[in-house]
Amino acid sequence: MRYLTDRKRAEGKGASGHGTDHHWYMTVTSVTLACLVPIFLVLFGRAMGGTRAEVIEAFSNPFMAILTALVLVVGMNHFWRGAYMLVSDYWRGSLRKGLFILAIGLAYLVMAVGLYALARIAL
Repeated sequence: MRYLTDRKRAEGKGASGHGTDHHWYMTVTSVTLACLVPIFLVLFGRAMGGTRAEVIEAFSNPFMAILTALVLVVGMNHFWRGAYMLVSDYWRGSLRKGLFILAIGLAYLVMAVGLYALARIAL
């Protein structure tokens, strides 16, 4: 006979079996975005008032290009995982499946368009 504590019996037994993993992922991406976004906004704000050549020069800087890519990828991954949890909590049936597809598709579309535009500017 095995002796299991209540905690051992409860670990990994949540509704989806990976709620702690999701919580930690969202916490890490939140902190990452809290650090990246203010830096990005300052640098983006400086480039915003310039001419086309100045904007292209600003985004051609490797630091700015990498920072922009990180904000896009981390932000959109954070968005779709949060939207996934929101949809799974509040909707059921085929509407739920459609909203999953919409949220994930929107996130990947924004990532693809943003990274394409960044590559066109930076290269």
